[in-house]
Amino acid sequence: MTFQLYDTMSRSIREFRPLVPGAVSMYSCGPTVQGAPHLGHVRKEVNVDVLRRWLEYSGYEVTLVSNITDIDDKILEKSAEAGTPWWAHAYHFEHVFHRAFDALGVRRPTYEPRATGHIPDMIALVAELIDLGHAYVGEDAAGDVYFDVASWPDYGKLSGQRVADMAPAEDADPRGKRDPRDFALWKAAKPGEPETASWDSPWGRGRPGWHLECSAMSGRYLGPAFDIHGGGLDLRFPHHENELAQSTAVGRPFAQYWMHNAWVTLAGEKMSKSLGNTADVFEATRTYGGRAIRLYLAGPHYRSMIELSDSSLEEAAAQLARVDSFLGRAQSELGDWDGSLAVPDAFADAMNDDLGTPGALAVLFSTIREGNSALGSGDREAALAARSAVRSMLTVFGLDPDDPAWATERPASDDLSGVVDSLVRTLLDQRADARARKDWATADAIRDSLAGSGLKITDTKDGARWSLEK
Repeated sequence: MTFQLYDTMSRSIREFRPLVPGAVSMYSCGPTVQGAPHLGHVRKEVNVDVLRRWLEYSGYEVTLVSNITDIDDKILEKSAEAGTPWWAHAYHFEHVFHRAFDALGVRRPTYEPRATGHIPDMIALVAELIDLGHAYVGEDAAGDVYFDVASWPDYGKLSGQRVADMAPAEDADPRGKRDPRDFALWKAAKPGEPETASWDSPWGRGRPGWHLECSAMSGRYLGPAFDIHGGGLDLRFPHHENELAQSTAVGRPFAQYWMHNAWVTLAGEKMSKSLGNTADVFEATRTYGGRAIRLYLAGPHYRSMIELSDSSLEEAAAQLARVDSFLGRAQSELGDWDGSLAVPDAFADAMNDDLGTPGALAVLFSTIREGNSALGSGDREAALAARSAVRSMLTVFGLDPDDPAWATERPASDDLSGVVDSLVRTLLDQRADARARKDWATADAIRDSLAGSGLKITDTKDGARWSLEK
């Protein structure tokens, strides 16, 4: 099966055909660095990272650009509340986001441009839109510039809305607009704002509108047309709709596929700082481990909502413990993995079907069961094949424990696997001694005690083996 991807624009799953054979160009909307991230912020990063790894495994050369929005109204408001220069505030939280990505094993993009580094590109795009009749300077002469929604017949195509049904755009003061649905391309500097938060332009000092930034930066690094544009579902409108309008209005084909991931929710409600129902990334990774949190975010299909709860995170940690139990047992009995990558056909089919991670994970755990069975029966060849397949699938998911990204991480159970193995084997040795003495009561008591702790004991010709109960 060739790779198939759901395209938000066409509302259908389409066969993926890159503009350049063998290469994929992707733009993923990055963070607005106003504050610390919660798990809802980083789901997209994990989803895009898994997509990138799968495309690379499939033989593509991937160029991923993901921006940093380091100037906007919220950054100015929050930095003023904190009594910190806006640029220092943004820089601090940029690094906080990077630490969060690192904690989840998310690789950095090919390039990560900052909005403040591309003001000339944005001014040039605004000027072009004005020249083509798709933008205008506000009629109150304040210096704001707006995109003329009525001038572009395809406006609303991405989100499937009719202009007549749209609410007024809320990204700027409506005083100079011709139509309340027009959105800001350039925001005039306001009294009381820091001088450093504005730049000279043909329309006076000001700063770019949020939507303008991504059009300018994607065009700068990926060109007028690129393959995939990714982001959270909440960005589809108005952000991505506005990006699409202002880019195509100047003749840029823009994104060929639109990929949107769903939200992380609490009790069915989207996580947001305004609701106060956030889940701190660092607290979650300290409690459950970064690999377990990554598994929790990557396991469900990217277009499905995820409900956040302690039980869901505990389940992810337990799943990871089963993975690591098999890998530890395989390492003990088979030696080192040779590093060869080859995923099962069923795993590839699932991933090629719109990045079907739930089906792919089902193949992973089925292979682990087969591997444990092979180890238990002494079938070395089958066990080696299962271990290689498991490690290959974990590599695609970004969960392989030997990945340097996890070098400083304690596994999901605080890296007690070695200690647990030593203690269990001591008990198994005691059980073996009891069996040799035909002290069946003691032997059975040890077995029952281990079973009560969730461990399965398998007697083989080479001695007893243990694994976590499935």
